[in-house]
Amino acid sequence: MLSMLGLAIALAMDATAVAAARGLAGGVSRRDVVLVPALFGGFQAGMAALGWLGATWLGPAIARWDHWIGAALLTALGVKMVIGALAHKPDAAAEEPSARDDLITLLGLALATSIDAAAAGVTLPMLDAPPLLSLVAIGVVTAALSAAGLALGRRAGEAMGPRLEVVGGLALIAIAIKLLVDHLGA
Repeated sequence: MLSMLGLAIALAMDATAVAAARGLAGGVSRRDVVLVPALFGGFQAGMAALGWLGATWLGPAIARWDHWIGAALLTALGVKMVIGALAHKPDAAAEEPSARDDLITLLGLALATSIDAAAAGVTLPMLDAPPLLSLVAIGVVTAALSAAGLALGRRAGEAMGPRLEVVGGLALIAIAIKLLVDHLGA
């Protein structure tokens, strides 16, 4: 059980950091408070399930490409946040992204932070816990930690102002670099 919980927490760290960066960017709606944890937890558990189910033929392919795909998505979203923050004009009315664009961004973030869970899912049968229970734990822990990260990021963003979005974007880029360094150094 400790192995299962350790895996769930380890897998949730990237999602938690990205949720915090999202909170820093400001404009967190009630919809975000529900969607971010649900999507991040759901994608994390779903990708781990895919890794578990496809371990024989999909596992090696996921392990080869997960860090590249995740890093590219996180970098692109981070650069978008930084450019958006630098282009922000205090006097201009803030243009809110459409619900569709915002959902696409959230789906991209959920996917980017969960790709490594597919590779980790390959190891689920090796744990001393039932794989289905492990998948539930991965999803629930990721959702809870993502909700906490979003809330903390939002509080910090409200306290420090809209330019903190640059920090959020740079955090996403740093997570992407860390992802590559961890995988390439292993």
